[in-house]
Parts: sequence; C-alpha cells; structure tokens
Amino acid sequence: MSEQYLERIVRASRVYEVAQETPLQSMDRLSGRLDNRVLLKREDLQPVFSFKLRGAYNKMASMAPAALARGVIAASAGNHAQGVALAARKMGVRALIVMPSTAPRIKVDAVRAMGAEVVLEGVSYSEAYDHALTLVEQEGLTFVHPYDDPEVIVGQGTIAQEILRQHAAPLKAIFVPIGGGGLIAGMALITKLLRPEIRIIGVQPQDSDAMRRSLEAGKRVQLAQVGLFADGVAVRQVGQETFRLCRRWVDEVVTVDTDAICAAVKDVFDDTRAVLEPAGALSVAGLKQVVARERWQGEAVVAVASGANMNFDRLRFIAERAELGEQREALLAVTIPERPGSFRAFCDLLGPRAVTEFNYRYADNQQAQVFVGVSLTRRDELGPLIETLQHHGIRTLDLTANEMAKLHIRHLVGGRAPHAEHEILYRFEFPERPGALARFLNHMSAHWNISLFHYRNHGADYGRVLVGFQVSPEDQHLFKVFLRDLGYPWVEETANPAYELFLGSGR
Repeated sequence: MSEQYLERIVRASRVYEVAQETPLQSMDRLSGRLDNRVLLKREDLQPVFSFKLRGAYNKMASMAPAALARGVIAASAGNHAQGVALAARKMGVRALIVMPSTAPRIKVDAVRAMGAEVVLEGVSYSEAYDHALTLVEQEGLTFVHPYDDPEVIVGQGTIAQEILRQHAAPLKAIFVPIGGGGLIAGMALITKLLRPEIRIIGVQPQDSDAMRRSLEAGKRVQLAQVGLFADGVAVRQVGQETFRLCRRWVDEVVTVDTDAICAAVKDVFDDTRAVLEPAGALSVAGLKQVVARERWQGEAVVAVASGANMNFDRLRFIAERAELGEQREALLAVTIPERPGSFRAFCDLLGPRAVTEFNYRYADNQQAQVFVGVSLTRRDELGPLIETLQHHGIRTLDLTANEMAKLHIRHLVGGRAPHAEHEILYRFEFPERPGALARFLNHMSAHWNISLFHYRNHGADYGRVLVGFQVSPEDQHLFKVFLRDLGYPWVEETANPAYELFLGSGR
C-alpha cells in the first residue's frame, strides 16, 4: 500500500463530523436458515440513509478553501447526491447536483430538502455525469466524484475499520455491493491491510456487472446499457482507480438476479424491520449465493446494507418477486379437463401447499389452461410436485424462471385472439421517461397493427412492455429494420410456451 493512502486513512476520521458509527447487527433468522452467523452493517441508518456521505464529506473536508468557495457539483442517481448536499450544508457552500431523470423521487426530494440545487438530465448516471462535467466548465464549480477519487475511496473505507473493531473474532468474508467501485475499493484496501485473511466479495446485479466483466477482461469494460432496478449501482463503467484497487485487493465478484435481490430485501425486513433499497440489499443476496455454493457452516460473514432510499411504489414489485427469489413459490401452467370438479382434484394433488395465485378464463369445452402460483416450504419440492401432477394426467409447465410469464402473462391470462393473423410477440425495455412510447410508435410502420400491449411501471426501473404485432410474412425484413433502428432492448417471445398456452390464437 502506498504512503499516499496511509496518510489519507489517518485523516479520514473527519467523516465522523457528519457520519455516525453504524451497528453491526446479527440477522438471527437468516443465520439460522444458513447455519452461519450473518451480520449486517447498517449503513442505512446514516443521516442520509446511505454510506455515501462518508466519502463525500471526506473529499470536501480535504479541499482547499478556494475550491470550496467556488461551490461543488456532483452527478449521482441519489445517494451520493445526498451526501454531497449534506456536506455542503454543514460547510456552508453551494452545491449543484445533476441527477438522471430516472432517479427515485424520494432521493430527488431529499437532495432539494438539504438546500442543494438539482438539475435532472439524461436517463442514466453516465448521461448525468457528462452534463455535470459541462457545467463544471461553464460555472467553475469543483467536481466531487461519487467513487473514482482517493479521498472518496478512503472515506467509504472507514466502514471496514468499524467492522474490524466491532468484530474482533474470526471473520470469513465481507460482502460489498459494487457500482462504480468506491465502496469496495476502500473497504478492501483497509481490510486487507489489517486482516488479510478475510475474503472481500463484491456483489453486482446481473444486468449491471461492469466491475465483474472488467476484472475478467483485465481492463475496464464499458457496458452498452445497464439495468436500473438497483439504481444505486447502475454504472456503465467503473472508475480507473477503483478498478486498479479492486484488481489487487478484491477476492471475487458475484452477480445476482432481480428475484434474488427482492428476496434479500425481504430477508432484511424479516430480521430488522428495515426496508432496504435494491442496491442496499445486494450484499445479502450475494452472501446467500456464496454460502450455498461453498457450503460454509458455522462461519461469521458480514453484508453491508448500503442504503434505504427507495420509492414506496416499488415495494409492490419487490413483494411480488421476493417469494420467487427465495424459491418459496412456483409458477406453473397446468392443463386440466374442462369439467366440474377438476380444479378440486388438482388442489387435492397439491396437498397442504397453498395456492398463491390462480388465473383462468374459459376457452373451450375440452380443456382449461390455468396459470397457478403454489407456495413451497422447501426448494426441492417442485420437481416431485410436477412429477405427481403429470402422473395423474395433468400436463404441467414450470414458468418460475420465465421472465415474460412473471412480468406479463400472469396479468393477461385469458387474452386469446383467434383472429390476430400473423401475430408475433416481443418484450421490450422502455426508458421511464416522457416520449418513450411516442418514439416507439413513430418508428413503427403504419401497416402493422398492435394486437397486444401490456406495461407496468416499477418506479425507477425500466418499463417492461409486452407487445404483439401483426406483421405479414413479406414485411418481416422491414420489421427487423424497425427493431434495429428503435434502439430499445428486446426479446422475441413468439415461441414462448406461456404465450402459446395463454395468449396465442388457440388454433
């Protein structure tokens, strides 16, 4: 470790002028389930409900008075913005924050409430960052980077100092969420200096894994797009300094899907009654994955709860997906005879398991296609259950991992359209911003009819849209051009068995 960082670590105690030492809380219920002692570092209890004020204040406290007097500017999806705003208010300086238009409203309002000026620009952190650099040139403000700055990195690293002081006993691993890399770089740096035997494991969403890909490639990789469900870590490219430090000090980076993140939010709520934002629960999701993979038993492991700034309306989506993420619910498409008593016979085969969802609409007098949710008590129940149903002549298709089924089909069951000729089905991700739908429609040929459209808003996440088109065979080439020029991520679902069972023509 360079003397440069040693000196900065000694000075980092100034973060406690605004931050507090957060507790390292035992998660007793999760510990019992995993047969390991799980400890949660409660950074969601900071004054801005996130760890970010540590690095922001450490950076601003190290600035020359002239630089502070010009005012500061930052680009952030929300948590770093609040840290800079709080630090600026304490120091009595101007703060201008550029935030993407997709930032959760709760974070935007919190930044303004602290007296900072807010500019909404772009739909991602990267676009907000570029605009912030333009304003630096125009107004002469001092830029406070959210992660790629030594003072910010060391400020975040004070969390590791607290953990090692709070838990002097043996510790197997610390799990840390990764966005741009400032938090894990600082924590890995300090942990490996003091307790090199402790594993430092980073966690990223599967659709925002810039650090994982960069470490695998041996160079910084820029993602073409990032998922915004865990908006606090939605970064297309990690920092240059954070990447350098992570290559040296981080042991591993794992990725988790949306369902696993939702399950982790529920795990934390069950143990603490705290509601973390998706990025804040990332480390718990990664911890569960690695503990299961490595079959650890009796080990002490720490997860950093990095933040709790989430729009309330996202809880609906999280609650809906949490049981799937924990594999405590299965989604099935079952075919039963269209006759009295068949549903009762089906329920009898389920035994004591609860039916969590049952979607059905009459189609013909021969058989019924039913979309059903079934509660599970153990992860290994599903296979034998499907075998039992099929043994009794009930055709069963497992849709638990079918993204289209989870997002759309369950809300559209019974929507057959026998006269929708040449129908093809596509799933899109629309940016949550005004004009996104109009852009979609304006690019589409007037000769193609929209035969199905389903959309649900999930707060700051991308809008998930399912669209059916009637496109004649001779127009297929033009349709491919339309998809290319539109620029929205898409997946064709025409051959998805869930579509055939519940939404197709039925012919």
